[in-house]
Amino acid sequence: MTSKERIYATLAGEAVDRVAVTPIFMAWAAHFIGRTYRDYYLDGDVLVDAQLAAAKAFGTDQVSAISDPWREASAYGMQFDYPQEGVGKPAGVLLKGQDDFARLASVNVCKGERTRQRIESVRRMAKEIGETHSVLGWVEGPFAEYADLRGVEAAMLDLIDRPDYFKQAGEAIIENEVKFALAQIKAGADMIGVGDAVASLIAPNAYEEFILPLEKKLFVAIHEAGAAVKLHICGNIGNHVGLMAQSGADIIDVDWMVPLDRARELAGPHVTLCGNFDPANVLLRGSAEEVGESARTCIKAGGQRFILMPGCEVPPGTPEENIRAFCPCDGCLICEELKCCN
Repeated sequence: MTSKERIYATLAGEAVDRVAVTPIFMAWAAHFIGRTYRDYYLDGDVLVDAQLAAAKAFGTDQVSAISDPWREASAYGMQFDYPQEGVGKPAGVLLKGQDDFARLASVNVCKGERTRQRIESVRRMAKEIGETHSVLGWVEGPFAEYADLRGVEAAMLDLIDRPDYFKQAGEAIIENEVKFALAQIKAGADMIGVGDAVASLIAPNAYEEFILPLEKKLFVAIHEAGAAVKLHICGNIGNHVGLMAQSGADIIDVDWMVPLDRARELAGPHVTLCGNFDPANVLLRGSAEEVGESARTCIKAGGQRFILMPGCEVPPGTPEENIRAFCPCDGCLICEELKCCN
């Protein structure tokens, strides 16, 4: 069974030869090949080289174009300082007044330098490994992108005081995210990850009213183009999982704050869950044995439709033996559990 076959059998609820494993590598993968995180997110070839190296070293099942939250924002015209380590530092927000909102609809984010770079990274990964592995493209979710352009605090207040601001911007944003997703699918992505992390900070009723309809619109377009959807809202999504399961996403990433058995109860049996041991206290700071034990607990709780990974990104500085502890490679401490979950 190839890695791609394994993932899609999992999504279908079919028997697999082992549990699929898809950790989120970004800065860690850059350092693994001797490059900086800035190299990783500003140079598409470094991103691909790092992803391919990590997949080969650890036997993982998916390569990913996720890198940082600012690609679409840069295409809208935001300016950044890019440090060697850490994400870009914006010079200021883009959406300050009504005139700024009106201009969003005139932008095609696919024409931005950094968005075009991601498309090309997807194309190269699909060419080099797409026959056997899933290639994950990536776009920002509607509220995450709005918060990028408007600022997190203002975005939160807008949902209360000026919801018309978000509604106007949200439609323009989602049209661009559809275009960006479809361009990556055309380049060879079989799955699109959608990162809407800041949505974990709002009340479930606000998520249901304002964000969920736009996510659904995006996911329908991705499915119609023939790709699957992975919804990533990191943080404590305990009050959101049930609503997220209504979005149409094929996979829901569950961060470590939410017990997997509780997430399964809320999401139901037909959505694939992905997660979810603590990436900081367990993966980064724990021992390899502690990582293995946490991974075993996740496999047991995740059910049939389950993919193993830390709750979020593999942190820079994580010991390599801790990654090997839960991956299907030399040094794996959970070989029996990975293979017995058919």
